[in-house]
Amino acid sequence: MREFAIMTDSCCDLTAAMAEELSVLPLSLHMGEAVYRNWLDGRDIGFPEFYSRVRGGESASTAAVSVGDFEAEMRRILASGRDILCVNFSSALSATFQSASIAAEDLRQEFPEAKIYVVDSLCASLGQGLLVWLCARERKKGRTLEEVRDFAEETRGRICHWFTVDDLNHLKRGGRISAATALFGTMLSIKPVMHVDDGGHLTPVGKARGRRASLLALVDEMEKTAIDPGEQTVFISHGDCLADAEFVAEEVRRRFGTKDIHINYVGPVIGSHSGPGTVALFFLGTVR
Repeated sequence: MREFAIMTDSCCDLTAAMAEELSVLPLSLHMGEAVYRNWLDGRDIGFPEFYSRVRGGESASTAAVSVGDFEAEMRRILASGRDILCVNFSSALSATFQSASIAAEDLRQEFPEAKIYVVDSLCASLGQGLLVWLCARERKKGRTLEEVRDFAEETRGRICHWFTVDDLNHLKRGGRISAATALFGTMLSIKPVMHVDDGGHLTPVGKARGRRASLLALVDEMEKTAIDPGEQTVFISHGDCLADAEFVAEEVRRRFGTKDIHINYVGPVIGSHSGPGTVALFFLGTVR
């Protein structure tokens, strides 16, 4: 059985240590006069620096991984004699999956004996990270490339994403809410409770009055659908607000006895749209 590599992109928001056995291609962002790659280790732009600049009034535009970047990395892997499973950021939110698909199609002609599977994760941030991490765990169990591909496609619809933001104006700039909603929500301290739906889109689901209530609402949603919450691995991402992420983690531990919880930053590409103060909770559920 041929070995296979698992590829993804930097919107998975895994820590660099957790992604050591993966091939991760960075999306990019244009901020000020510079273009930065969203590497998981923050080598181009550190996460605290990015959020500090956003709080200071700077904005960023973002770009998907190019077809050329995917082709170069896929060619390197295929030349080493390995096959590829590539699991990418939701196609509803980025052209990255499309770039990977085009690159794979081109390379199938160059490497006709190789297998290249590209999967739309329909996930974002550490939701995507959780799916990829689970796929890597399946590979360690000795599963075949096709078995892990099928696992990814069967599991992605059960990766639950629940998140809230502290500043509605970032969602307004991204077209997620209207200017009026942002204005009145800010005045009344209304915080949105959102998730990623079955199609991989960001969708408002509810509202909470005040920050603490919005954080607790994330755990309330977990209580409704989580599968064996005490025994699964839970991921939490945050937009430079570690204390709030730890508050959510402690509430998850208190309610469910969950032991395995990983916390990391929302990376600069997604953070460009969600802003500082974002907190997101990811887990396996019966439905999204």
